[in-house]
Amino acid sequence: MVSQASLDVTEDTTPDTSLHLWTVEDYHRMIDVEILTEEHKVELLEGQIIEISAHQPPHVVSTQKTWKLLHRKLGDRAEIRVQVPVTLQPKSEPEPDVAVVRLDPGEYINGHPTPDDIFLIVEVADRTLTKDCTTKARTYAKAKIPEYWVVDVKSQQLYVFREPGKDNYIQQTILDINAKLSLLTFPDVEIEVKQLFP
Repeated sequence: MVSQASLDVTEDTTPDTSLHLWTVEDYHRMIDVEILTEEHKVELLEGQIIEISAHQPPHVVSTQKTWKLLHRKLGDRAEIRVQVPVTLQPKSEPEPDVAVVRLDPGEYINGHPTPDDIFLIVEVADRTLTKDCTTKARTYAKAKIPEYWVVDVKSQQLYVFREPGKDNYIQQTILDINAKLSLLTFPDVEIEVKQLFP
């Protein structure tokens, strides 16, 4: 079943003027001087340094299944990255659960993938559905990421976001476990939604 209805998620988008918003450069300097280390499980999202939630087993299983499926389907046509950063200038460097990116002969040794390199981003949600469908969707849309998925582990649904607009995605679709879809950038690649879940 496919639903074209808008998501039933609301969020106050009024900026908090009492916050200092960090840039990607600020964030990298904090890493370089070890203010932030590998012990800090954080990501930069819209200028804020946000703690990354601990991953429960269903989240881990869906992340691994998604990575394996996309790797098997795409072969050597794209690189499939798992829980590593993408750089979205000027104020975001999230670590999506899965990112499908352009092949780079240097394997991104000189920098993380940027929007021009990114075909698809996937977040797996067990406790973060609202944030993934609002804040992260807005961040990825502003960066002009062409396609963004949220794998909802609890409801076993796939939220598909396409057509990035100024502040959000124009097309937002919810697919149930029996649905199939093709990747926007690779239309010959068909995915069965049920393959993304434990």
